[in-house]
Amino acid sequence: MPFDTTAQAAMVVRKVEDVTHGGQPCRAVVASRAYATDIDDLWNAITDKARIPRWFAPVDGNLELGGKYQIKGNAGGTVTACEPPRSFALTWEFGGGMSWVEVELAEAGDATQLTLRHIAPLDDKSEEFWDRFGPGAVGVGWDLSLLGLAWHLETGEAVKERFAEETWPLSDEGRAFATSSSDAWTAASLAYGTDEEAANRAGASTTAFYTGAAAPE
Repeated sequence: MPFDTTAQAAMVVRKVEDVTHGGQPCRAVVASRAYATDIDDLWNAITDKARIPRWFAPVDGNLELGGKYQIKGNAGGTVTACEPPRSFALTWEFGGGMSWVEVELAEAGDATQLTLRHIAPLDDKSEEFWDRFGPGAVGVGWDLSLLGLAWHLETGEAVKERFAEETWPLSDEGRAFATSSSDAWTAASLAYGTDEEAANRAGASTTAFYTGAAAPE
């Protein structure tokens, strides 16, 4: 059966929430979808250092409570909570900024539901980034990771066998996926209450970033 990336994008439920983290007001970008595997297999796929690079990126460090980690070419931080096989949380330190990621797994019949929250403080830097790109800035990136995870779980193969980093993002299929994801995050932003003009402008900027198109004026 072909692996339909458009259908995969539609499997993600996306929303934006106002939350509190560490006593401070924050905003969370939330992505959730089900995978046709049991909770132990999904937990292993997202926490085993030998398996993570098959769908995401190489990770160095100690993936246990209190451990430090570093994703190759991306964020690093500290594991702040870990309750196998149900949930973990970590700091997400990148580009001089600090945010937080929480992942929860829940059994859903013959499948397992994964819910990811990327939480950012409501400070000047985060708000400038939000005004420019909206939730899609991190949301499309996580959608791409969830897509890679789906491919790995379905086939057992590494994402590079299907989604070559050098060519796939700017292929017709890659651009279509990024556009669909960005549009869905724009809809989530509108549902959250973002002004329509601002949400659409930010969504267009996100789409341009991920597809290599010219950024809107």
